[in-house]
Amino acid sequence: MRFEVSKVLDAIEARLSTDPALARAVVDLSEIVRYADLDGGRPASSVRLGLVVDALGRYLAEDNVPVYVVSPRGLLSDTDLTSNERMVIRRWADDGKVEVVPVLDDRVFEVAELLGVPVLTRTRGDQFRGRRQWIDEPGRLLAAVAGEGGAPVLVSRVGRGDPTKQPERSPMGERMLARVWRCSESNCTSFGSGGDPDSPFADMRTFTSPVAQPPPAIRAGVPSCPRHGAKLKDAGARPAVEVLSVRIDGVVRKRFVVSADAPVVVGRAPEGGKGVMLGQWLTEDARKWISRGHAKFTLLPGGGLVVEDVSTNGTGIRPGGSEDDDERVTLGRGESRQLAPADVVELYGGVNVGRSKLWATGGVAQTQSVMGEAPTMALRKFERS
Repeated sequence: MRFEVSKVLDAIEARLSTDPALARAVVDLSEIVRYADLDGGRPASSVRLGLVVDALGRYLAEDNVPVYVVSPRGLLSDTDLTSNERMVIRRWADDGKVEVVPVLDDRVFEVAELLGVPVLTRTRGDQFRGRRQWIDEPGRLLAAVAGEGGAPVLVSRVGRGDPTKQPERSPMGERMLARVWRCSESNCTSFGSGGDPDSPFADMRTFTSPVAQPPPAIRAGVPSCPRHGAKLKDAGARPAVEVLSVRIDGVVRKRFVVSADAPVVVGRAPEGGKGVMLGQWLTEDARKWISRGHAKFTLLPGGGLVVEDVSTNGTGIRPGGSEDDDERVTLGRGESRQLAPADVVELYGGVNVGRSKLWATGGVAQTQSVMGEAPTMALRKFERS
């Protein structure tokens, strides 16, 4: 069972991100692990994070939805979790996939405000309402509760009705996320500069790139490291990014980020495991047509987005998303084109890539679950002696 639980945690790990461009919600891990009513299991279980991640995917009707996880440091020594679970959470923190803070305070709500994402919580945030007035807006606090058939669903914790609009980053968030920040702790996984290159363990460390840095904590108006409490140094402008989505037969399967210094190749199975792999979602005919590496997306220093065909069969451009085949432009191998805001790249009929803002909904009814490997014993009812 331990091996199977580890596989579930590995699947959950793929949905964790402190990247402001990708995260779709923020959670307090110490709260989520104690939702025993969702599975009738142990007092605390990190596997429950997978149940909540799945619920978010169903709520947004989208696959592979990333979640920003914040955990108080005390959870790393919580004996209600297994030693393996505590070890995994430490690894997630060391790799910059989750944020560990000495004291939680209102960090979860701060991240939600800075990034413009909802909080997945059963609390009403009463203690923070004075300085986070947006808490009362419908859809900003979403609670995971058992739905029909037992699968958790998300419902508004406060406010009535559906959200009237997508939340936006706060003005402070826009300012903080426009800059690159450095922590005085050189091995900081979020704001470090890479540590000592001569260290024998330097090649084992994982550091968040400047483009994917999480938002600083704001303490008395000063940008600070949420993990170490140190004042952050402004290291210059943050490189621009563009968030793109892969949409296959009307379903958004994955979002990804392109920056000026990190082009992205999309295809059936890009070489070296780098890039965006589509093979698992393609029909047999689409797999035959789409090359391993099919289209390369690059962000120009000035912000323009360029697509280059690197395939065997060519790449289509649908200007403004037009479905008129007479307007479709075909790029041959090595040809490139700068994309207008509403242009859609077509790798094969029904297999499209475009800016994420083009598609308001993921359009998927049965989202992929991270719980496919969850053993029954891991979720069974906890019996007290």
